[in-house]
Amino acid sequence: MFEHLVIFKFNAAITPEHEQELLNKLLALKGVIPGIVDLSAGMNVTEETDNRHGYSLGLRVTFENQDALRAYGPHPAHQDFVQALGGVLENVVVVDYPVT
Repeated sequence: MFEHLVIFKFNAAITPEHEQELLNKLLALKGVIPGIVDLSAGMNVTEETDNRHGYSLGLRVTFENQDALRAYGPHPAHQDFVQALGGVLENVVVVDYPVT
């Protein structure tokens, strides 16, 4: 299995409604993209940092194998999510690693 971790930092242009739309799109990927074993996502609610300056949204996806992870990026549902990020993404951090 492979873990895919992503944290997104949105800019000031994003609205709460757009944040919810993006979260809903991520959560819907589990039922649409083959090879996803588990998926969780949520808005950052940490009390340890000022969220206006921190990262906004976290995503964790567990894939069956590396081939499933590779097929995820170009999948139309994932590309739809990427397109929805237009104009609101300030930064993103991605980490992929095999689960032993």
